[in-house]
Formats: sequence, structure tokens, C-alpha cells
Amino acid sequence: MSEESDSLRTSPSVASLSENELPLPPPEPPGYVCSLTEDLVTKAREELQEKPEWRLRDVQALRDMVQKEYPHLSTSLDDAFLLRFLRARKFDYDRALQLLVNYHSCRRSWPEVFSNLRPSALKDVLNSGFLTVLPDTDPRGCHVLCIRPDRWIPSSYPITENIRAVYLTLEKLIQSEETQVNGIVILADYKGVSLSKASHFGPFIAKKDGFPIRIKAVHIVNEPRIFKGIFAIIKPFLKEKIANRFFLHGSDLNSLHTNLPRNILPKEYGGTAGELDTASWNAVLLASEEDFVKEFCQPVPACDSLLGQPLLPEGLISDAQCDDSMRAVKSQLYSCY
Repeated sequence: MSEESDSLRTSPSVASLSENELPLPPPEPPGYVCSLTEDLVTKAREELQEKPEWRLRDVQALRDMVQKEYPHLSTSLDDAFLLRFLRARKFDYDRALQLLVNYHSCRRSWPEVFSNLRPSALKDVLNSGFLTVLPDTDPRGCHVLCIRPDRWIPSSYPITENIRAVYLTLEKLIQSEETQVNGIVILADYKGVSLSKASHFGPFIAKKDGFPIRIKAVHIVNEPRIFKGIFAIIKPFLKEKIANRFFLHGSDLNSLHTNLPRNILPKEYGGTAGELDTASWNAVLLASEEDFVKEFCQPVPACDSLLGQPLLPEGLISDAQCDDSMRAVKSQLYSCY
């Protein structure tokens, strides 16, 4: 009997398997379907240089760059995912690629923040009321992320848990194409916050350049008088465009209302939108547990290029250098207080 016959006798052929036993082909990545309204398509065209007729061509160009320059980078290459980075950098291919690499570099170099990043692991932070997203957007369509550092008790959990909750929220917000186009606004309330506690939040602000979201404004209320000194230390690490989007209002809520209308603000900030509600946003995050487990609770492939080669083109600041700068900032802040 021939070897071929022996093989047929000892190994079941595909034809002999029932339909239920046949191996399933890998699922096709979902095709992109635009969810933007006509007004947002127009806004994206005018502000982000996004042309609907060229959109998928631009995505493919970025995908080709990733595969050529970082062939071992463990990243999603889906249309919708890559669009986040193109929109955040106004469809500049090179800058979008840099942002994508910075995004993954930040995730690899900051494991205490990004490892096991899921809502159920952050219930203490969420229940504290440290952060929430207001139910209504501002007139430009920006979601308002409200942060209240006074709700953090340092003896209860480390500062990194707060930063994890912020990134968790950003990851959820950026899933929306509307947010990708409109961006977000941050409202930070420093009422009753000690100067030493306030100094903890500089490193997060300066690391923002590794995330594909457009921060249109940061409004700070009830800050200590010397906060301007803290901001002066942090400001050199921020891009000029970002630095110019910081507004220090102190206790002057009328100043805040010139930027954020009263009808979207809770009464704590002189608004007419009722009590500040943190439970609703917590529920949104907790309902997304499975998505976060898939994205942030898997082992990093050993062949990931981020683990063994320079990430950024020559002349750009590396993430390691950024970390050194952040340690220097924290050192200066701690020495002040």
C-alpha cells in the first residue's frame, strides 16, 4: 500500500468531518461605516483636512507605513482604529504614525497605568467621584470631563489609580467618531486640594501627547493661588497650542460661564443642570468591561518592536526622555511643597 493510502487511513480528511467540526476561518475585520452627521463631515473636512472620498485611501497609506516601518508592532490596523490617529493629527501621515507609535510606547513604558486597565479594577476610584463626564456637551459638541482631585485620599490608593481612571475614560470617549472630530474639554476643580496633592497631576498632563484625542480646553476652578507657579513649571513641557488652552478661573464662576454655559453645568459650578451625577458615567464604563479586557488585559507579544528598537525618528524626543523629564518635574514640585 502506498504512503498516500496510509496517510488517508490514519488521518481524517476534511471531507469526512461534519460541518460542525470544520475549522472556522478567522473573522474578517469589520469594514468602516461612517457615523458622522453631514455637519460633522463638513467640520472634519474644514478643521481636520478629512476628505470622505479619500478617507479609506488615507487609512491604507497609514496602514502601509506601519507595516513597512514597524512590521512587528502589535497594534490594530482596523480602519476605525487608525482613523483616530489620522484625525488627531489632521491627516498628516507622518505625525499620525508618530502618535500611534507614541501611544503604544506609552502603554509599554507605563505598565503600572495600562496593565489590567479595566473598569472593575478601578471601582474605588470610580466610586470616589474623582472623575465623571457631564451628560451634555458644550456648544462645540465637546464632552466635558470633570475631575475633582479633592475626592482622592492618598492613603486609600496611589495616584496611578486616578491616572488609570482618566485613561480609561479617554479610551471610552475616543471610540465615538463625534468625539474624534469635536474633541473634549476638561474641567478640573481644585477646591480644598493641598499643594502637594495638586503637584501629582503634572506628569499625566505632560504625557497626553501619546493619546489620540483633541483637548480643546482645560478649565481649572478653585485652584490655590500658587497654582500659577506650578503651571509655570509644567508649561515648558507642553506644546504652545496646548498651553494656550489652559484657563485658570479661581473662584470666579462667571469667568467659567463665558466658556462653558450654565445649562450644561451642575449647580456645584453655578449651573442649572442639577446635581453632579457620577453614577451614570460609572455605569457606562462598567458596561464596557469586556472590551477593556480584550484590549488591555492580554500579554504583550515578545516580538513587539517597541520592546527592542528606537521608536521615534531621529531628532524627536523619545518616551524614555519624556519619562526623565517627568521625574524632573515631579522632583521640582515636591521640593516646592
